[in-house]
Amino acid sequence: MAHYALINSRFTVVDVITGIDENETQVDIDGTVVGGSSEAWEHFYASRPWFEGFICKRTSYNGNIRKRFAGVGYTYNEQLDAFIPPKPFPSWTLNEETADWGAPVPKPDSVGYFEWNEEQQRWED
Repeated sequence: MAHYALINSRFTVVDVITGIDENETQVDIDGTVVGGSSEAWEHFYASRPWFEGFICKRTSYNGNIRKRFAGVGYTYNEQLDAFIPPKPFPSWTLNEETADWGAPVPKPDSVGYFEWNEEQQRWED
């Protein structure tokens, strides 16, 4: 079982659907053989009338594809070929290597629960 993110024109994920595994093939209604790769299935789903106008990209629970599993509200970054979660705080910046947001101050290494205080720009326990 594979999963595909449906992405609107602003590159925001609007839905994640369950689809057919990339290595499988099937015969479409018109007799055309479909599948055999992630790209083929992405094109197939994006070409369905009910998904018209959407981009379709494969995603995976284990994060092996496009950095992480896509979620509704995430964005798709074409340059990084990654799904980016919503920005948690205005001061945080995107780490392009990990495709994740980072605080301007590193989180303490000590054991315990820490929460970011945006107003004070620091971690608090």
